[in-house]
Formats: sequence, C-alpha cells, structure tokens
Amino acid sequence: MKLFKPTLVAVALIAVAGCQEKAVKEEVVKAPMLETEVQKQAYGLGASIGMYMQRNLEEHDKLGLSLDKELIVRGFVDSIEGKAVIEKEEIQALLMNLDATMKEKQQAKIAAEAEASLAEGAKYLEENAKKEGVQVTESGIQYVVLSEGNGEKPAATDTVKVHYKGTFLNGETFDSSYDRNEPAVFPLNRVIKGWTEGVQLMPVGSKYKFTIPSDLAYGPNGNPPRIPGNSVLEFEIELLEIQKQEESEKVGDTHTH
Repeated sequence: MKLFKPTLVAVALIAVAGCQEKAVKEEVVKAPMLETEVQKQAYGLGASIGMYMQRNLEEHDKLGLSLDKELIVRGFVDSIEGKAVIEKEEIQALLMNLDATMKEKQQAKIAAEAEASLAEGAKYLEENAKKEGVQVTESGIQYVVLSEGNGEKPAATDTVKVHYKGTFLNGETFDSSYDRNEPAVFPLNRVIKGWTEGVQLMPVGSKYKFTIPSDLAYGPNGNPPRIPGNSVLEFEIELLEIQKQEESEKVGDTHTH
C-alpha cells in the first residue's frame, strides 16, 4: 500500500509522537538522550520514518481521508500487547479498502485537475495569440522570437544542444537546464511534438519562447507527478548547436516520455 503502509516501525513512531503530544500538555518534554552513535542512529531512524509518515498522512488529509492519530496509536499499543480488538484478517481487508478508496479519490482529483487545465489552456491560447509578436504555426504552436540567430536550422533527425526553461501558465518553473547549469543534448525526434516541430524553426544561436498546446505536449494524461493532464506549457529555448553525429543524451522525464 503506497500511501499508508502500516509497518511496525512506522506505527511505532506514531505511537511515540502521540504519547509526546499528551506529555507536552502535562510537562515540558525532555530532550532525547543522544550521547552514543547507536542512540543517534535510533533517533535518526525514527525521525526519517516520521517524515515519511507525515507526508503520507498529509496526502490523506488533502483527499478528505484524515486518519485519527489517537486510534492509530491505540491500535499499535493494543496489538503489541496482544489485545487488538480487530482480527488480523479483518485488518488486512480494512487496509485494502483504504487503499482502494485512496486510489479512487486520487483518480477523481486528477480528472478534475485535467478538466480545469483544459478550459484554462484554451482561454490562455486564445488570448495569447492576439499579443504583439506572437506567431502561430498550422498545428497551433505559438511562439515569440526573443533573439534570432544566423546558424543552420536542425532537422527532426538531428541531435541538438539547448538551454531551456519550462513553466506552467502561472509562471511556475517545472524544469530548467539553466538551474542545473548544464545544457541538454537530445535527439529532436524523441521529445514532445511541440519541441520537435518548434525547435526546427530555430536557427542556431536563436532564443524563442514557445506556448505549446496540451495535445502537442503531454495530452490528457500529463506526465505525473509534475505535469497535470491537459496542461498548456511554455518554454524558453536557446538553440546552442546541432550535433548530427553525436550520440544523444536524454533531457529527462520532462521531454523524453
């Protein structure tokens, strides 16, 4: 179960956290004894599991499936003392049902986000096409020439070296070779359709800004977990050189899948 795996150590940590919450109300919690390497390792393991559990419980909360921490603690304590009030077989069935409910809610959330992205993207494309300097290809790609180079234009079968930044319509960056301080090298026919078509318009030395419709990007399924379905994406791309004979390198999940 991906989102809530009730391993012994995980539940044990919740039990400790629950006990600490109660203790805070009664007295100041003493700092843990961390004098030896083994003590620090034990604490580090607990802290790591705690962060993992926090992320998963937060995901449950976002989907409207908040779990009662006191009951989690009680279940752990009862079980470790051999006094669990639910049989093992029923527990397994309950957790399978929880997993199924989580997946159902996740799918509903993904579908709702994709529907919202579709409407938002269509409106944005319509308005953006009217802006000064924006050119639109027959397929629907919109682009602005930020600076025009005078080099050769690549073919779809070429390997190119580029710097780029990819953003959502709200301006949030989801991928950037600039942030990595390293240009990306990849075969132009192994990326999203919007890139394959768009970069072929660019002479080497150019920098363009592209607005790519979702059907020329990642379509209705998106590219989880970073890119929701039906996302219109914007890219600033700087074409540094064409490397026709060099072996291609993958850009990463953002463009190669």
